[in-house]
Amino acid sequence: MFVTASGVDIEEMGYAMSRLEIESELFDGGNTVHEAGSSTRPGRTFPKVDDEISQLTNLRSGPNDRLHQLVPGKQQLPVSPVRMLAGRESNYSGKGRFSSADRCHMLSRYLPVNGPWLVDQTTSRAYVSQFSADGSLFVAGFQGSNIRIYNVDRGWKVQKNILAKSLRWTVTDTSLSPDQQYLVYTSMSPVVHIVNVGSSTTESLANVTEIHEGLDFSSNDRRYSFGIFSVKFSTDGRELVAGSSDDSIYVYDLEANKLSLRIMAHTADVNTVTFADESGNLIYSGSDDNLCKVWDRRCLVAKDKPAGVLVGHLEGITFLDSRGDGRYFISNGKDQTIKLWDIRKMSSDASCNLGYRNFEWDYRWMDYPPQARDLKHPSDGSVATYKGHSVLRTLIRCYFSPEYSTGQKYIYTGSHDSRVYIYDVVTGAQVAVLKHHTSPVRDCSWHPHYPVLVSSSWDGDVVKWEFPGNGEAPVLANERRVRRQYYD
Repeated sequence: MFVTASGVDIEEMGYAMSRLEIESELFDGGNTVHEAGSSTRPGRTFPKVDDEISQLTNLRSGPNDRLHQLVPGKQQLPVSPVRMLAGRESNYSGKGRFSSADRCHMLSRYLPVNGPWLVDQTTSRAYVSQFSADGSLFVAGFQGSNIRIYNVDRGWKVQKNILAKSLRWTVTDTSLSPDQQYLVYTSMSPVVHIVNVGSSTTESLANVTEIHEGLDFSSNDRRYSFGIFSVKFSTDGRELVAGSSDDSIYVYDLEANKLSLRIMAHTADVNTVTFADESGNLIYSGSDDNLCKVWDRRCLVAKDKPAGVLVGHLEGITFLDSRGDGRYFISNGKDQTIKLWDIRKMSSDASCNLGYRNFEWDYRWMDYPPQARDLKHPSDGSVATYKGHSVLRTLIRCYFSPEYSTGQKYIYTGSHDSRVYIYDVVTGAQVAVLKHHTSPVRDCSWHPHYPVLVSSSWDGDVVKWEFPGNGEAPVLANERRVRRQYYD
């Protein structure tokens, strides 16, 4: 056991992989900053990622070539902070400042692996946790009906404590409007509730202290019950897109206050759905039928016919995250993989989705069969596949790291094994594994501007990971457990 000078057991903190070592020395001359490594797991080779996504990632997170011409010494990547600063002072860019790629090259090395620090602790499972677009707010949704909005800039003080209305099973998803004035939340019900979170009232009890307006996603001629797994605001805040347990995608027009579109999209639950980019024309969906689909609202000529299908997962899809460029996205699958997709490689139909399974398996209560871990779909059209985390029991979520600070250089995900995994997009390396929780981590969120990541778990803990940290010693896990027992 190793203990820091502050008395914190390293085993009770997060840990970085051996090739992601963090130290305080920022200078050259033998004391270099240790950053994300480039090795994959032992015994596993990672196939070369598509040249285009590699180039795009490097352009977003690599320094200008002119830096090497102006700063003498050995040319190697990553460039040290001292060399970067020297180059900026030499005005190598001609603009007197870092470019966005320079900034990402600096910031993307300092991953949020220190900690964790306790944000909140409940006796209820945490299902949703997300930063707002500007990082000033953080939303966490729990199975026990509570949705809490924390003011990040004010010491993580609870700004809004929402008691969800007509909750069925759990809060399955939340989405904050672009102007951060409204929050929608869903459960296993066709009614999505919307709350004004910009009001001054802290305790938001449905129709007692505040109105939680219900948006009915069931059409007038279809009054049957279904649940909604996923919901997202459009970039302009005028629409909601949702994926449901009745195999459908729904689009709700908030200005007209009515359902504007229903697509019978899949042959099983639509667990995840999102807009592809700011235009709102393209929609990505993922389902328990193992397929990801692309929908173009400008040309829905044939009813319920997608623009294309992406085949490669061997089991159902739990979550999608768009790169925001209308071209690339990632998906988390119950086959224990994340896949990176280029929609230009999509198929026109799903006829190549072959029946392959020769075993019985249910992810809700069974471990993934060892004999299935090395299987590959014969028609896999994905750009890359990332392995190491586990996707069991619940709809585990995955994301691209922020564009502002990392150039979307990484992919990160929760995991059934109670950890958070961070992968390098290009190399496939596990560059960090954050270990603290004692139950599945369903959701996690990386601050849009700073090296801060928050993870939430079924153990009820919401914790933040930072680099280099806030100067305080993390609260130890065993101390938290004792405190929980005391107050219960």
